[in-house]
Amino acid sequence: MFKVGDKVVYPMHGAGIIESIEEREVLGEKSQYYVMHLPVGNMKLFIPLNNVENLGLRQVISPTMVKDVLEVLKTKDTAATLAWNRRYRANLEKIKSGNIFEVANVVRSLAQRDNEKGLSTGEKKMYENACQILISELVLTEGSEEEAVRQWLSKALLLA
Repeated sequence: MFKVGDKVVYPMHGAGIIESIEEREVLGEKSQYYVMHLPVGNMKLFIPLNNVENLGLRQVISPTMVKDVLEVLKTKDTAATLAWNRRYRANLEKIKSGNIFEVANVVRSLAQRDNEKGLSTGEKKMYENACQILISELVLTEGSEEEAVRQWLSKALLLA
């Protein structure tokens, strides 16, 4: 159970702060919801409390784990080249996992592929989404501004 003020990650959406817990009626049924504000992208989400575990909601990483994220980002991608559709599905599963290291892996792989061969339209969109998810968590973990984290990410990807 999370509480108001907790910094959490909602897979496929990114990191945010729980602003309140509200009761809402949807389709004639009352349920309790976390009201989560995503600072990066300035969005508000309503997350049903009775489905939190299935959705994969988790606390943001600790500041000490940022160096581990950096290690993932600067590691050269050695994955076998898959057909684009298999690669896309594999990357989508990593993003859906909500694991920051898996998301960082996707960011790194797609950035390297973009530098080497370019990305398809679908992979460009996936890359942007994965970057947004990663940046949102790092912004909350580090207490930094979005632009500073974007610059940090760009520098980290150049190390790979």
